[in-house]
Amino acid sequence: MPTMNRQWILARRPVGEIAAGDLELREAPIPEPGDGEFLARTIYLSLDPTNRIWMSDQDQYMPPVELGEVMRGGTLSVVERSRHPDFKPGDIVSGVAGWQDYALAHIAQKLPAHRSLPLPAYMSVLGMTGATAYFGLLDIGKPKAGETLVVSAAAGAVGSIVGQIGKLKGCRVVGIAGSDEKCRHVVNDFGFDACLNYKHANFAQELARACPDGIDIDFENVGGSILDDILARINLKARIVLCGLIATYNAKGPVPGPYNFAQLLMKRAHLEGFIIIDYLPRLAEFWQEMPGWVEDGHIKYDVTIRRGLEQAPEALKLLFTGGNTGKLLLQLSDEP
Repeated sequence: MPTMNRQWILARRPVGEIAAGDLELREAPIPEPGDGEFLARTIYLSLDPTNRIWMSDQDQYMPPVELGEVMRGGTLSVVERSRHPDFKPGDIVSGVAGWQDYALAHIAQKLPAHRSLPLPAYMSVLGMTGATAYFGLLDIGKPKAGETLVVSAAAGAVGSIVGQIGKLKGCRVVGIAGSDEKCRHVVNDFGFDACLNYKHANFAQELARACPDGIDIDFENVGGSILDDILARINLKARIVLCGLIATYNAKGPVPGPYNFAQLLMKRAHLEGFIIIDYLPRLAEFWQEMPGWVEDGHIKYDVTIRRGLEQAPEALKLLFTGGNTGKLLLQLSDEP
């Protein structure tokens, strides 16, 4: 076992896109656990759009990462040493250990010892990604059979699962993605009824043709002009599930609101933003249903894996350039 721990430290707050020097890779001695603590080695690091939010000092749902701190990030780890009665070496745990090889903790979610799916599934479809799709669509979107559901970032970690849940509930599902190849994947492999490339010059017209009866539910991951085009097509009493606004996260200044905002009033629509941490007390509901859907083949998932902690800042940029499909993970060490 090495003696030094590599850590990505937030050195300065990015302005626009993440640049060299915003994060610094440093080394520190691997700590020893004290009473009630355990030392965990990171296997997989979750890379998410919210990482960019945490780097800023804007008003947000959690305290921003402070300058000089280890960058925050969700992790799947293996316990190496323990002085905690509930955790023993070899246990696999999920938590928020951050962008580093090793971390001390006193609490974490322990994965079941007998697992039927590969470890990356517990960072994607059976992790917070799957729970975000599950609660966002079912609790806020309230899908009904025969309704039209539109999902932006449809080839992404959350969107791809949202669309499949929508199909299980009897919806017509129209995805939006950033390439023709991703659209084919979403339709052929995830069972969406249609998928549109938002980069096409006539995207608004394509959306109208794909949703001839209007839009009942929008699961929104992107924002910007895509949201405006969707709002122009919403039906009476539509539900807009606001999960993310990734199109705005690298903006250097104030971002205008939707130009079609008045549609929410005219169509008496319901728009609700949500953060998955609000649903943590209800995770048992998710665990009762999602594993069965996955094991039965009703829900499929994608994972894009890059290797090496040193790649973290560059790998994160894939989320903003469309370079990944499904859940983006960074593998820091070998699975036990």
